[in-house]
Amino acid sequence: MSQPPEDSVPGSTGPPDRQTLRLLERHLSSDSLVAETAFDPDSYEPRVLRGLLDAGRYQDSVNTAHLDIRWFTTGDFSVHYVEEHERGVRWECRWDRHPNTHNSRLHFHEPPSATEVSDLELPSLHPLELSATVLTALEQRIERLWSSL
Repeated sequence: MSQPPEDSVPGSTGPPDRQTLRLLERHLSSDSLVAETAFDPDSYEPRVLRGLLDAGRYQDSVNTAHLDIRWFTTGDFSVHYVEEHERGVRWECRWDRHPNTHNSRLHFHEPPSATEVSDLELPSLHPLELSATVLTALEQRIERLWSSL
């Protein structure tokens, strides 16, 4: 098992894993659900990868939908999904792996407000497999939105 980087503090997520963020950006930019990707603050020192989702896949009541992905050299991550609806309503959830006091290190913040938290089990923590899991969940979310009409 590898040791955390020397600049990480015990119990912290550590510094951003820029290589993994760039890998995820290439993967997301090739997915039909994702309209565009961008790094925050920029591609030279990325801390967050944002994926703006294709508005044409959603009902008119959804103004925007996006993913914010943070990945750290410790293998910790946060994948935050947010839909902005008419009248300022937000629907969101989050897949997380990080040290915390509220649940296991690997957990899920339940929709619609991402305040309820449950432990999470995943078959793999590889970034591309996690990305595939999240994108599949978002496809299912879109299907549920359309079937609720």
